[in-house]
Formats: sequence, structure tokens, C-alpha cells
Amino acid sequence: MRTQNTFSTLFLVQKSKAINNEALLYARVTVNGKRADISLKKKISLSIWDNKKKKARGNSNEAIQINEYVKQVRTQLFQCYQDLKFKGELITARLIKAAYLGESDNCKTLQSLLEYHNKKTQKTLAKGTLRNFAVTENYVNRYLGSVLNTSDIYLKDLNYKFICDFAHFLHTYWPKEHPKALSNNTVMKHIQRFRKIVTLGYHIEWIDRDPFVRWKPTYEKRERPFLTVNELSNVETYYFPIARLERVRDLFIFSCYTGIAYIDIMNLTSDNILKGIDGSDWIFTNRQKTKAPVKVPLLRKAKELLIKYQNHPMTEVTGTLFPVITNEKVNLYLKEIAEACGLNKNLTFHMARHTFATTITLSNGVPIETVSKLLGHSKIASTQVYARVVERKVCDDMNALRMKLNPKKEEKGNSALL
Repeated sequence: MRTQNTFSTLFLVQKSKAINNEALLYARVTVNGKRADISLKKKISLSIWDNKKKKARGNSNEAIQINEYVKQVRTQLFQCYQDLKFKGELITARLIKAAYLGESDNCKTLQSLLEYHNKKTQKTLAKGTLRNFAVTENYVNRYLGSVLNTSDIYLKDLNYKFICDFAHFLHTYWPKEHPKALSNNTVMKHIQRFRKIVTLGYHIEWIDRDPFVRWKPTYEKRERPFLTVNELSNVETYYFPIARLERVRDLFIFSCYTGIAYIDIMNLTSDNILKGIDGSDWIFTNRQKTKAPVKVPLLRKAKELLIKYQNHPMTEVTGTLFPVITNEKVNLYLKEIAEACGLNKNLTFHMARHTFATTITLSNGVPIETVSKLLGHSKIASTQVYARVVERKVCDDMNALRMKLNPKKEEKGNSALL
């Protein structure tokens, strides 16, 4: 194995590509007979270049500046060589060129990591997830430009302070045309996505240390909105003279009784309806968001909706179980539905999934482990955000407990009240 490396540098111009008697100046690095040329992005007059001595001739200002620049570049290239040698790393002409141009792993930038992450996830993440990462990336670039007055930083300069300052920027940022500033949980989501990008850089060894080691997210607990039994019944039974509102209402109700997300309902076909372990009809599908398998037994009201659209002209064209409609229009029409039904809630399609988890399943005694499977969650912790026990269920459970503990006294107490 070679223990000594031969190293040399020389400077040259490309006469064949000269324009108006000027040509670009190049540095040629040679290590162990292998060479790499580096464009110095500087032009020089051919009339003053000494091809034998590899420097500018004469005492003109141009010649003096060129020779001083050549001297600086030679010193920098030698330093790159010495750095590799000191670290005991492999030394090649290409690696020295990369170090000089700032393209070595130690000189990788945040923009190069963002670009790599985008290419790596383009085919693996859902469109919605990619869109969310794009929004986070946009905020990172806004922070770099408006706070740090730069468009990029070296990954080696990415530290805990950068994360704290970026989080503060998000907390105080008010997007244009937004009704309010970013909430704490929204900020934490952006930091979480940024963390995934940075962690990727750490795993591929572009970053020597993980700047998120000491970072702890602080989420505020939020109540997940859902429809009560009465509200759900009101939406179910309301007569809509407009066909588009009726179709959107039916999609919403179907999700309330299956827990299936909007995009997954749009993708359902007759192939997804199979016989389950009990011999009845089930829906077998995979969540587009997580690719997790979902197996849901069809409740009566969900099955009635499938029958309703079985021979619908729109479903016959698309081959899907329900008419296809965009998510934007669904949520827009749900606002009209909420107003028509007298609901004082911001009705969104995702609320149907919350309603399935609370009003339909958990409130009726379905164990949280089962609900987790029905929702397609890989971790039960994801389901626990839905595990709110509504007041009616608390009341029923406590009354049942009272009767078990002291049935006679409860009877006397109730008769006395009557």
C-alpha cells in the first residue's frame, strides 16, 4: 500500500476556447499521477500569459493581480492536501478539488441537504406529506433570508441555537392572508419535519453531530372536534335539494361509520369489498398516508351508502365506490352543510374520522386497541389523541358503577328524589 503521495499544482489557460484574446484560468491538481482541473472563474489576456513559467509576465496591474491570485490558490490547494493528510484520509486529486470548491462532506450546505431529501422522498412519500415538507422548507428559506441575510449555511454551522432561533422566528411569523399567526403546535410540526431532514443528514454522515440532541418539542393538548350523536343524526337525516351537497354529506357519513380518510375513500373500488373473518362484508385497503393496512367491518349505514351509489352514473365512469371530488371542494361544501344543519362547528372531512373514533366506537365501549386497528394506526399512542371520554359515557358508566356498588341505596335515593 502506498504511504507517500506525490502532489503538485500548475496553472494553465485554455487557448482553444479563447474569446477576444481572453481565456479562462485553470488550476491542475495532480496526485499520484491522477489529475483534476479546477476552473478558477477568472479570465486572463493571452498576451500576458507565460505558458512556460505558468504565470503572467510583466509588471502591469493585471499581471500583478493574476500572479497574486495564483499564489493564493496554490496555498489553498496545498492546505486542502495537508488537511486530508493530517486526518489520515484517502488523498486523491478529486478529493482535493472537492475540498477546495467546498463540495466535500465537511463543506456540505443546508440547501444541498434539502435537495437530497427532496430527491430521496419524491417517490416514497404521499403528495400531501411532500407538500407539507415543501411548506417547511419554504419557512427555512424565509428564515435564512430575513434573519440571517443569507441563502445558505454550512451544515457544520447547524447547531442548537439555529433550531431555537428558527423556532422563535416561526412563533413570531404571521403568514400573509392568514387569519392568525402560526400556532404552537403548527410550529412544532415544522420543527419536527425539519428535524427529519437534519437527521437524514446525520445518518448519511454529512453532519458530525445531531443538533437536535437536546431539543424537546412542546405540544399543547388540543381537543379533537367531533360530532355528537344528535349532531350526526341531524346531518344524516337532513334533506339536501342540491345534489352536490347530498353527495358530500354521504361521503362524510360513510367516513363517520368507517373511519376511512378522504383520499382512501376516493380510491375505493369493488375490489376492496371482501368477506371478513365473520363472513360479512369488510373493507380491505391500505392508507395512502402511511401504507398501513386497514380492515373495517361494514356497519349497516355504511353498507346502505355503498348500495345507494352502486349504479350511480358518476361511479360507473370512474369505477370507484363513490363519486370522485377534490378535497378542497369537499371541505368547501361541508361549510354549506354545517350552515344548513345549524352546526356551530368548523365542519371538515377529517372530523368524520374523529367522530368514528369517539361517537361511534369509543363511546359505545369499543376498546382503544380495536379502534387503533380500525383507524390503521401503527402505534396505539396515535389513537390516544382520539380517546376522549364524552360526558354522556362518563355519566352512564358512573351510574352503572353506583348500581353495582350499592343497588338498594341507589333505588331508595332515586325514589326519594321522585
